[in-house]
Amino acid sequence: MTWWWIGNAVLLVVVVPVLIALLNRILGAAERIRGAADDILAGGVALTGELDDLPESLAVTGRTIDQVAVGAVRYAGSVGKLLG
Repeated sequence: MTWWWIGNAVLLVVVVPVLIALLNRILGAAERIRGAADDILAGGVALTGELDDLPESLAVTGRTIDQVAVGAVRYAGSVGKLLG
């Protein structure tokens, strides 16, 4: 019967504090992850506001590419005549 008391004492003195320390570390890490996830979400929401002008920007880019392509074809034709 004394062995049970010794086992219970070891459980209370050694195992329970170790378990509490490990649980505390896990909960601390979980809170840091939650904070980082909240920061990422806030940044993503702020970024979506910056995407409102994207269609107009893409249209301008498309027109610029068309103008460059016309100039490049014209230049290539002239170079081809000179070298040809």
